[in-house]
Amino acid sequence: MQDISLEQAVDVLLAHTEKVTEAESVGIMDALGRTLAEDCTASFNNPPFDRSPLDGYTFAAAGTVGASTDKPAVFRIIGEECAGDYYGQAVPAGCAIRIMTGGAIPAGCDCVVRQESVTVQDDVLQVPFVMKAHENYCFAGEDVKKGTVLARKGTRLTAAHLGVLASMGYGEARVIRKVRVAIASTGDELVLPGTPLSPGKIYNSNLYILAGRLREMGFEPEILGILPDDVQACAEVIRGWQDKVDLFLTTGGVSVGKKDIMHGVVEAIGERLFWRVCMKPGGPAITYTFGHTLGIALSGNPFASYATFELMARPVLAKFSGNAAIELTRAQAVLTDRFPKASRGRRFIRAYHENGKVRLPEQHASGSLASVVGCNAFVDIPAGTGALEPGTEVDIVLL
Repeated sequence: MQDISLEQAVDVLLAHTEKVTEAESVGIMDALGRTLAEDCTASFNNPPFDRSPLDGYTFAAAGTVGASTDKPAVFRIIGEECAGDYYGQAVPAGCAIRIMTGGAIPAGCDCVVRQESVTVQDDVLQVPFVMKAHENYCFAGEDVKKGTVLARKGTRLTAAHLGVLASMGYGEARVIRKVRVAIASTGDELVLPGTPLSPGKIYNSNLYILAGRLREMGFEPEILGILPDDVQACAEVIRGWQDKVDLFLTTGGVSVGKKDIMHGVVEAIGERLFWRVCMKPGGPAITYTFGHTLGIALSGNPFASYATFELMARPVLAKFSGNAAIELTRAQAVLTDRFPKASRGRRFIRAYHENGKVRLPEQHASGSLASVVGCNAFVDIPAGTGALEPGTEVDIVLL
């Protein structure tokens, strides 16, 4: 396929994308943001015992019948229990246990009195009022009862989920494995930041913006760096990731120049799906499959690679991960600035969107990246559109 619309391109890519369903076990501390592969169920009551909600004394409430300031109920203090201790004996009538917040209420006791409200002298407790059974009393299972589903299969785990699972003794959880993505750039002109910039060379920015976007979306890409402008060498590297990753992203080498090697690479390792999408920038993208891995080769121009990543790779990542939050959202807005260029073909330009209005930066060249900073939308300009004037209602893609 060649020279297809963006919508057709996305349809083709999604037809070769399957939601990841393989499960793995990870520690609860590493499960944040992961999707549960099975229900998590409470195997015991939480709290697992009746407990005190405050610092005070516990005894049988029946012993306070008729108690008053003039004639307080009297209990003999026979023990003490802090949180984490366990008083394993039954407490006889007329006796009390000093208890701290979170302590297990012993057998024979059914209430807790606040220590500030009573008088203690020589291990004798005086309670100057009547207490009711289960006053100041937390029952076992008050938070979670045994058998309760704590989180269902398909739930994306939040910090609150982690706390609940930890409170129920879950040291690990079965979750859907993460989508595996590898990224690399092609181009003998590229060097990595931090190294000297010799004549004819440029620093590789594509690798950093795409890796950053993947991480912002919750992925952990394999970053392979810069691949040489050599078909066989590049093909060997990419082939080595067949079936090890779900998606292989590259930038550069997709047009018709002498060193646009990705045509030969795709021919050597897999099957091409399409080349060239009717849009600007980033139209000469190549997509392909090799084994069970999907490959998307993006333009090497910085903004073009960024735009086509958002418009074509992002829907793929949403389907792979089952994360609807990654899916693109479209809206309409009113343009506040003039865009002077006519658009013979479909064009996407960077923009700042706020409160139903979009304003444009000054720079729109596909090789320019600085003006992307702060942008949160693309304006989708149909083919055959003339210059856009302020006040024009436009379609936008929210990022």
